[in-house]
Amino acid sequence: MANHASALKRIRQTATRRLLNKYKHKTARNAIRELQALNDKKAASALLPKVVGMLDKLSKTNIIHKNKAANLKSKLTKHVNSLAKAKSAKAAPKAK
Repeated sequence: MANHASALKRIRQTATRRLLNKYKHKTARNAIRELQALNDKKAASALLPKVVGMLDKLSKTNIIHKNKAANLKSKLTKHVNSLAKAKSAKAAPKAK
Protein backbone atom coordinates (compact mmCIF):
# COMPACT_ATOMS: atom_id res chain seq x y z
CA MET A 1 0.00 0.00 0.00
CA ALA A 2 1.09 3.57 -0.60
CA ASN A 3 2.94 5.31 2.21
CA HIS A 4 2.74 8.93 1.05
CA ALA A 5 -0.19 11.26 0.76
CA SER A 6 0.70 12.08 -2.83
CA ALA A 7 0.71 8.37 -3.72
CA LEU A 8 -2.71 7.92 -2.13
CA LYS A 9 -4.03 10.90 -4.07
CA ARG A 10 -2.56 9.50 -7.29
CA ILE A 11 -4.37 6.18 -6.66
CA ARG A 12 -7.68 8.04 -6.23
CA GLN A 13 -7.09 10.13 -9.37
CA THR A 14 -6.19 7.09 -11.43
CA ALA A 15 -9.29 5.20 -10.34
CA THR A 16 -11.54 8.17 -11.16
CA ARG A 17 -9.94 8.70 -14.57
CA ARG A 18 -10.07 5.00 -15.40
CA LEU A 19 -13.82 4.91 -14.71
CA LEU A 20 -14.47 8.01 -16.81
CA ASN A 21 -12.31 6.75 -19.69
CA LYS A 22 -14.04 3.37 -19.55
CA TYR A 23 -17.45 5.07 -19.73
CA LYS A 24 -16.45 7.28 -22.67
CA HIS A 25 -14.91 4.37 -24.59
CA LYS A 26 -17.92 2.11 -24.04
CA THR A 27 -20.32 4.89 -25.07
CA ALA A 28 -18.38 5.46 -28.29
CA ARG A 29 -18.29 1.72 -29.07
CA ASN A 30 -22.06 1.51 -28.61
CA ALA A 31 -22.56 4.52 -30.89
CA ILE A 32 -20.35 2.89 -33.54
CA ARG A 33 -22.35 -0.33 -33.31
CA GLU A 34 -25.58 1.63 -33.61
CA LEU A 35 -24.32 3.48 -36.69
CA GLN A 36 -23.14 0.27 -38.37
CA ALA A 37 -26.55 -1.31 -37.79
CA LEU A 38 -28.42 1.53 -39.51
CA ASN A 39 -29.68 1.00 -43.06
CA ASP A 40 -31.34 4.39 -43.48
CA LYS A 41 -29.11 6.95 -45.21
CA LYS A 42 -30.76 9.95 -43.57
CA ALA A 43 -30.46 8.60 -40.02
CA ALA A 44 -26.90 7.41 -40.60
CA SER A 45 -25.86 10.79 -42.01
CA ALA A 46 -27.32 12.52 -38.95
CA LEU A 47 -25.52 10.19 -36.52
CA LEU A 48 -22.13 10.17 -38.30
CA PRO A 49 -20.91 13.64 -37.12
CA LYS A 50 -21.73 12.79 -33.51
CA VAL A 51 -19.79 9.53 -33.67
CA VAL A 52 -16.86 11.22 -35.44
CA GLY A 53 -16.80 13.85 -32.69
CA MET A 54 -16.73 11.13 -30.03
CA LEU A 55 -13.81 9.43 -31.77
CA ASP A 56 -11.92 12.71 -32.09
CA LYS A 57 -12.33 13.40 -28.39
CA LEU A 58 -11.20 9.88 -27.49
CA SER A 59 -8.08 10.19 -29.60
CA LYS A 60 -7.34 13.70 -28.32
CA THR A 61 -7.33 12.47 -24.72
CA ASN A 62 -5.32 9.33 -25.64
CA ILE A 63 -8.09 6.91 -24.76
CA ILE A 64 -7.67 5.40 -28.22
CA HIS A 65 -4.82 5.83 -30.70
CA LYS A 66 -5.21 8.54 -33.30
CA ASN A 67 -4.73 6.06 -36.16
CA LYS A 68 -7.43 3.78 -34.77
CA ALA A 69 -9.79 6.76 -34.63
CA ALA A 70 -8.91 7.63 -38.23
CA ASN A 71 -9.50 4.04 -39.37
CA LEU A 72 -12.86 3.87 -37.61
CA LYS A 73 -13.97 7.21 -39.06
CA SER A 74 -12.98 6.07 -42.53
CA LYS A 75 -14.84 2.78 -42.18
CA LEU A 76 -17.97 4.48 -40.86
CA THR A 77 -17.92 7.10 -43.61
CA LYS A 78 -17.61 4.35 -46.23
CA HIS A 79 -20.58 2.59 -44.65
CA VAL A 80 -22.75 5.72 -44.76
CA ASN A 81 -21.72 6.45 -48.37
CA SER A 82 -22.46 2.88 -49.39
CA LEU A 83 -26.02 3.29 -48.12
CA ALA A 84 -26.66 5.89 -50.82
CA LYS A 85 -25.13 3.70 -53.53
CA ALA A 86 -27.13 0.67 -52.43
CA LYS A 87 -30.32 2.70 -52.54
CA SER A 88 -29.58 4.06 -56.04
CA ALA A 89 -28.59 0.57 -57.26
CA LYS A 90 -31.94 -0.76 -56.05
CA ALA A 91 -33.77 2.10 -57.76
CA ALA A 92 -32.06 1.48 -61.13
CA PRO A 93 -33.64 -1.94 -61.84
CA LYS A 94 -37.11 -0.55 -61.10
CA ALA A 95 -36.59 2.14 -63.76
CA LYS A 96 -36.28 -0.50 -66.53
